Amino acid sequence: MQPYILVLYYSKYGSTKEMAHLIANGVESTGMAVKIRTVPNLSTVVKEAEPSIPNDGDIYCTLDDLANCSGLALGSPTRFGNMASELKYFLDQTTSLWLNGALHNKPASVFTSSGSMHGGQESTLLTMLPPLFHHGMIILGLTNAKPALSNTKTGGTPYGATHVSGPRHDQSLSQDEKGLCEEQGRRLAETALKLLK
Repeated sequence: MQPYILVLYYSKYGSTKEMAHLIANGVESTGMAVKIRTVPNLSTVVKEAEPSIPNDGDIYCTLDDLANCSGLALGSPTRFGNMASELKYFLDQTTSLWLNGALHNKPASVFTSSGSMHGGQESTLLTMLPPLFHHGMIILGLTNAKPALSNTKTGGTPYGATHVSGPRHDQSLSQDEKGLCEEQGRRLAETALKLLK
């Protein structure tokens, strides 16, 4: 099987999805393969099950997609300074991977989008990390080697790429945010390639 980076995300209004695809562009710029996957919506009352393949957009992630990846970029919108319950629900189903060490020593990074500059981006990224530590993954952030990290007036943190979508979620990603997403994908893929040698 060809090594690949898994870009796994949940997106409500589309910003996190756009970030996922920019991160995938960064991965592909290194020559490494990428799989983009999402997770289903959750409902507090189960009326009918989500189809196993969504009607449109990126397909749902399986445990095999996660187990067989060479690296992981994990993305979620900010929900009161925390990851979205849809993504948390998926991660809660990964006990079998934890038991067999499927993700040990694989690089991982996180990314998020929020409606405001002070919407809890950094705390969201930090809350996404504990499951990755428990899985034995190697955590990567962003370095100040790219001036955008220090100069941005929009999203971007050393913990991972971020985006400020505005209270109506209608603000496009800035050039700095786009560049940081692509850089995060490049760094993740380059690290995975080194670890595969």
